[in-house]
Amino acid sequence: MELATTILGITISSAAIIALLKIIAIDIVLSGDNAIVIAMATKNLPKEQQNKAIIWGTVGAVGLRILFAIIIVWLLKIPFVNIIGGLLLLWIAYKVLVGGEEEANVSAHNGFMKAIGTIILADVVMSLDNVVAVAGAANGHIGMIALGVAISIPIMIYGSKFIVKAMNKYNWIAYVGSGILAWTAGEMILRDKQLVDFFNLTSQLITYGIIIVITALVLFGGYATNKRIASKRNVRQYG
Repeated sequence: MELATTILGITISSAAIIALLKIIAIDIVLSGDNAIVIAMATKNLPKEQQNKAIIWGTVGAVGLRILFAIIIVWLLKIPFVNIIGGLLLLWIAYKVLVGGEEEANVSAHNGFMKAIGTIILADVVMSLDNVVAVAGAANGHIGMIALGVAISIPIMIYGSKFIVKAMNKYNWIAYVGSGILAWTAGEMILRDKQLVDFFNLTSQLITYGIIIVITALVLFGGYATNKRIASKRNVRQYG
């Protein structure tokens, strides 16, 4: 049973709150690389220009991210696109755990406008995973996308460096983030009408059971891969 409350004339449901929290969490987990780009692009600017470049660059990047998310929300209405997006997001969830993402090759710019342009361009190139994940979590609610991303802006600007350090120090944070992504991917896949009709997935219990299995497989796969990589690294180091 879905709970709802009205605040200042706006009806807020429990499902909407959960979707919003997922969007914010996804933004945080997937914005680590973007934070590195921001730091690299602005490090040679005078101090009085650094914050301005960060703010304007991030605002521009987030604006494009919202636009792309809206386009993807529209695309997700096309048959089987939910399945494709969900499978892509499952791969992203796995890669969050095992790494392997290419490091952004972004030089530090002395020019104020060049720094802003670098931040926006890098965000566009690097944020396909973020946009797909946010669009999936929002379940077609464009206003929810805008609100979630807007809330995430100060987190991305001021908290990303801390989050990157925390993720490097505490491995379990990456597993929580990957779990959120995998769960969202499962929901996207099982939201596809053609798939639901073909397998007659009318029971919510079965649906959630499948999502739990999908999430567990991604987390276990990432854990097993990390163990194997660590073992190979130890053999090379001490063998």
